[in-house]
Amino acid sequence: MPLLASTEILRRSPSRVLVAGTSGSGKTTLAAAIAGVLGIPHVEIDALYHGPHWVPRPTFAADVRGFSSGPAWVTEWQYGQVRAVLAERADLVVWLDLPRGTVMRQVVSRTLRRRWLRQPLWNGNVEPALWTVLHDHEHIVRWAWTTHARTAGRVHELASRRPALPIVRLRSHREANRWLAGALAVTARDRP
Repeated sequence: MPLLASTEILRRSPSRVLVAGTSGSGKTTLAAAIAGVLGIPHVEIDALYHGPHWVPRPTFAADVRGFSSGPAWVTEWQYGQVRAVLAERADLVVWLDLPRGTVMRQVVSRTLRRRWLRQPLWNGNVEPALWTVLHDHEHIVRWAWTTHARTAGRVHELASRRPALPIVRLRSHREANRWLAGALAVTARDRP
C-alpha cells in the first residue's frame, strides 16, 4: 500500500478529509487543525452521534450523509454505519498511527481530566464514573486498548479498494505538526 510521507506535497488541495486513528489518538484535535489550515469546516462526528445520556441520535446516519455530500469538510473516520459512505466521498485520508502506549497514556489522562472536571461533552454528556472501566466493555479506555489494531486493517482495505486515494500516515504528534505546517500548508496555499 503506497502511503504518503509527511513531507510529500499533495498533488491537489483536498476538500473532503477523513482522519483515521484509534480512539484517543487525537483524531478530533488533528481534524480541527487540518480544517484550520485548509479553511474548510470541521464536523466533529462524535457530536452528531451522541445524544443525551449517551444514546445514539436517530438522525446520525442521515446527518453524516448530508454533510458528507457537501463540497468541503474534515471529520473523523469512525462509526461502522457511516464509515463506508465517508470513505467513498473522501479525497484524502490522514492516518494518525500512534503506538498503543502513546494512545493509552492520552486516553487515560483525557478520561481522568474530563471526569474530574465533569467536562460537558456532546449534548450534555459527561464521562461516566471511573469504576465503570471495570465492567463496561465499551468504556473508552477499554475500547482504545481492544480496538487499537483495527484501524490499520481498515486503512489497508481502503487503500486496496481505492488505490488512487491519497493516504498520509503520521506516526507521532510531532510528525503531524510538521505535516500541518509544512506539506499541508504548502498544498493549502495552492487552493483555488
